[in-house]
Amino acid sequence: MGKFPHGLRYVTRLPSDFLTPNPSLSPPPPSPSPSPSPSPPPRTPFPKKKPRNTSKRPSTVATPAPPPYQHLFRSPLLSDAISAFDTLTSSSPVEPNSIIQSFCNAGASPADALAFFRHVSSSGLVTELGRSAFHVLIGHSCLHPSAPKLSPLLDQMSAAGFPPDAASADLAVRALFSASRLDDACELIRGPLAAVTDRFTYNYLIRRVARFRPISSVYALMDQFRQAGLHPDLVTYTNLIDAVCRGKNLREATRLLSLLSDAGFKPDCYLYNVIMKGYCMVDQCGEVMEVYNKMKDEGIQPDLVTFNTLVFGLSKAGMLAQAKKFLNIMAEMGHFPDVVTYTSLMNGLCRKGDALGALKLLGEMEEKGCTPNECTYNTLLMGLCKAKCLSNAVQLYQVMITKGMKLENASYATFMRTLCRANKIAEAYEVFDYAIQSKSSTDVTAYMALESSLKSLNKTKDDLAQSRACSEDIHDCSRHCGCSGGLVILGTDRSGGAAAGSALPTARPRSTETVSRMEAGSLPRSFLSSYYRYWFQR
Repeated sequence: MGKFPHGLRYVTRLPSDFLTPNPSLSPPPPSPSPSPSPSPPPRTPFPKKKPRNTSKRPSTVATPAPPPYQHLFRSPLLSDAISAFDTLTSSSPVEPNSIIQSFCNAGASPADALAFFRHVSSSGLVTELGRSAFHVLIGHSCLHPSAPKLSPLLDQMSAAGFPPDAASADLAVRALFSASRLDDACELIRGPLAAVTDRFTYNYLIRRVARFRPISSVYALMDQFRQAGLHPDLVTYTNLIDAVCRGKNLREATRLLSLLSDAGFKPDCYLYNVIMKGYCMVDQCGEVMEVYNKMKDEGIQPDLVTFNTLVFGLSKAGMLAQAKKFLNIMAEMGHFPDVVTYTSLMNGLCRKGDALGALKLLGEMEEKGCTPNECTYNTLLMGLCKAKCLSNAVQLYQVMITKGMKLENASYATFMRTLCRANKIAEAYEVFDYAIQSKSSTDVTAYMALESSLKSLNKTKDDLAQSRACSEDIHDCSRHCGCSGGLVILGTDRSGGAAAGSALPTARPRSTETVSRMEAGSLPRSFLSSYYRYWFQR
């Protein structure tokens, strides 16, 4: 309940009955006046955007026909490509970059692509091959997993009058990283392309190497670049501090911050946001306030990310009073709270056990025009379950179903465990069905949460004896006892009692998708065997 997913997707707003304010607290309706005047709509921090006019004016310009060589290369063989190219006449429009790219896209090897490039350049159909044609070959060679070194291609590029430049180096480095060839990228920058590498490519290389290699390797690479005349700047130090913060090494981040100041660079807002996020990752959320005060002393204006990180850290540390004060400070500085801000506060309230206060904050959030997302509802659902507010949790779950939201694994397991502890087995099976239908969890994860929740029930020895008489596999009720529907699982009916050999009564029909997955064996047989063995041996 303490982390947010990387993607926060918005959903359509749908008000619920249990979130409406108390009528006694609502302002009285205005008294009617003899000459009513239309009042303007209330302004909210999140005004709705006007719908765009998607109708486009008809264009009078004719769409150009695709070039005749677009589908020429259906084979990666060099001989077939040369034969297809020779069929083009002198009157056909020939674009050398596109025709070489088309052959590369057909799956040609880097050697065949270079040979085809030479054939195209020697033909009379192409007058001149520019630098961009060589860039096509460089990108294709770097993306190939078993391509040879680029030195011959770079030499031929220089011989043709187009020596490699900064764009060539940047293209090669990015393509090599896309193909997971980190060592080749570092060797290329240290070797033939060292003289043309600019600061943008240098910072990109440092950032990617720092993400996948130890920080000592990054420092060794930076020393080699210093000898070549490339020194770290503010972006370089920011990438390094971000890398060590991801590794939860705040001591090294502090040392890098002092090195940055000694080098004459002034930290910016983005760098302070990275440091604040690092303190939150190591659960030193109280230090976030000190970073914010230092940021203010240096005259750096915080942005929305700064306030969201600050509110999240203070809420996680239990300093909710200070976190709520920043809502007004944000508004004064022109940054209105968004879904991340409110979800952070709800997370802190739920950690304190004030789930009803978090529920009230959800209503305030919607009144101000901020739409909650899946993370907001899952955080609140888990908090309500842990606070033993099961009725409110069930109502919130119904709202999530109406909006088509998915259940996160943690909130799903907590909700299932709370329902089973309250002996609401029928509702637990319904939640299990919804988790399978909505693809909120994998089949194994959903079954394991169901198993763990059912094991937490206090069954008597008589119930266990009756449950041993049940089948050791999943049976169709129509075959087992002649009833019209339901499944026999673990000898426990959906009302919470044990009924050996009886069907599980369903509050609603079980989904055909769930039944088909069970019968199709989407779960391993060994898992099902151990599943029932663990249940009957408890």
